[in-house]
Amino acid sequence: MQTPLFVRPLTADERATLETGLRSSSAFTVRRCQILLASAEGQLTTTIAHDLRCTGQTVRNAIHALPQRGLAVLQPLSSRPHTTSTIFDAGACESLRALLHQSPRTFGQPTSRWTLALAAEVRFAQGLTPRLVSDETIRLALRRLRVTWKRAKHWITSPDPAYAHKKTARPADPAGAGPADVGPGVGDEVWWSRLAQPDQHGWTEADATYKLQELTPPPDDPDPKALACYGLLLRPEPQETAQMWLRFVTGRPVSAVTINFLAWCSAQLAAQGFTALLLIWDNASWHRSQAVRHWIRQHNQRVKRGAEGVRVVVCHLPSKSPWLNPIEPKWVHGKRAISEPDRLLSAAELEARVYAYYGCECEPHLVMPKKVA
Repeated sequence: MQTPLFVRPLTADERATLETGLRSSSAFTVRRCQILLASAEGQLTTTIAHDLRCTGQTVRNAIHALPQRGLAVLQPLSSRPHTTSTIFDAGACESLRALLHQSPRTFGQPTSRWTLALAAEVRFAQGLTPRLVSDETIRLALRRLRVTWKRAKHWITSPDPAYAHKKTARPADPAGAGPADVGPGVGDEVWWSRLAQPDQHGWTEADATYKLQELTPPPDDPDPKALACYGLLLRPEPQETAQMWLRFVTGRPVSAVTINFLAWCSAQLAAQGFTALLLIWDNASWHRSQAVRHWIRQHNQRVKRGAEGVRVVVCHLPSKSPWLNPIEPKWVHGKRAISEPDRLLSAAELEARVYAYYGCECEPHLVMPKKVA
C-alpha cells in the first residue's frame, strides 16, 4: 500500500502566512493556501482534491513544491517556456525580405498589397515554413530586419475656410435607411490611371525613404493613360451589403454621358423593384448642368405617367467636402488593390481588375458624344 503524502510540518510564521493568503485577491494563492493547510491538518490528497474540485496532481505539486521553494509556492511561476525555437533564423528573415520585394500577384494572389497574414500564407504555400505562422511571428521577423510598415502619401488640404468644422462634424452616412422601395445611393466619377501609383503603405527598411514612382508608357502604346468611370454605391437596407455599379467611359465625364448613366441606373433599379433613387453626389459641373437637371425633370414626369424606370431625387453634398461621400474610400482602397508597382497594366487588364475587385459585371463603355470631344 502506498504511503500517504502530507506536507512537512509548518512553522508558526508559515502557518500565519498561509492563513493570511486565504484572503488574497489571487485565486492561485488562495488555492495553494487551502491545499497546504488542509494537508497540514492530516487530510489525504484525494480528499483535498475532491473538496477543492481540482486534480490530485495539483495537490501533489503544491505539497512537493513547499520544501523546494518555501512560501514562494504561493506565487505562480512564469508560463514562458525554458527553451524557445525560432522559425525565422537569419536566412529565413532574408528570404522574407526578398518575398516582400515581389508582388503578391507573382504567387497567384488577387491583390498587389502585402499584409502580415498574406505573407504568412504565401510562405507556407511555398514551403518556406513548416507550418502556418501567425501575423505576430511575421511582424517580429520584420522587426529584426529593421523593416517597418510605412505609408507614402501626399497630404491634400482644402481651401474651404470651414474645412476644420466640416471634417470634425461629419454627419452619419447619408446612404442609410429609407423606405423599402427607395434605393439610397451615392454617385461619383473617378479616373483610373495606368501610370500614377496610389498612396499606400509598403514594407521598407527603417532608415529608408519610401517613394512613389510613376510608370512610363512605351511610345507606341495605343491605350489611354487613364480611364474614366462612373460609379453608384447602392445600399437598399442598412443591414444589407452595399452594391457597387460601374460604367467605364470612352472619353471623359460630361453631361450627355451622365444622362446615359442615370438612365441605365434607373432601368437597373426598376428591374429590382424600386420606385425611386435617392441620389447623393457632389457639385461637379456635369451634375448640376442645365442639360442634366432638365433630363431628370423630364424623366421623373415620364415615370409618374407610367413610363419604365424610377424617379431620381438628387441631393447635392456641400462644396469642397469629398470626405462626406461614402464612395470616396471605395475608390482609394480599389486603386491600392489593383495597382502594379513595377509593370504597366493595359487598359483592358486595368478594367478587368476593377470589375473583379468590386464584384461587378462587365458593362459596355459609355461613349462621349463627338461634339464635346
